[in-house]
Amino acid sequence: MHEVAEKLAGARRKLTRYFKWIDSPVGSLNLIAGDIGLIAIVWKNDDPRRVRLTNLCESRAHPVLIEAERQLREYFAGNRQAFDLRLDFVGTDFQKKVWNALLAIPYGQTCSYAEIANTIGNSRAARAVGAANGKNPISIISPCHRVIGSDGHLVAYAGGLAAKRYLLTLEGARTAVSL
Repeated sequence: MHEVAEKLAGARRKLTRYFKWIDSPVGSLNLIAGDIGLIAIVWKNDDPRRVRLTNLCESRAHPVLIEAERQLREYFAGNRQAFDLRLDFVGTDFQKKVWNALLAIPYGQTCSYAEIANTIGNSRAARAVGAANGKNPISIISPCHRVIGSDGHLVAYAGGLAAKRYLLTLEGARTAVSL
């Protein structure tokens, strides 16, 4: 019985997620990491169903959180166009495929859900891509803000359209509507 309790305690430790709140030009962001890498960036007023997290433990010293904060500060200062962090996406295989496709959208450029569907080899999956994009747990770094409607208009964003507009303006992106 003692062995089972030790295994359960070890499993719980492995599932522990570490978090750190930071201030940014788009509001407070909660950075969340595990042992493998960055798991999520959650907005202050985020829908709790978008990214489900348990076993959270505050840590200002976790190396992944420190590095994520440093790179985000450089990005917001206009000194970083690409992130170099270990990411640990938690989702379905399809969602991970979409989230990895987001990483290929260049800084300052935008694309549509249909374009991402084509990129992942499933041209008829634009709506499913939209749903996966809405569940992207690592906002900003996995740049779902660069996804716009096929007509060039801004579409939903977990951080709100004002934050999306700010990020696209920071990057100098062009859309059908003036930012």
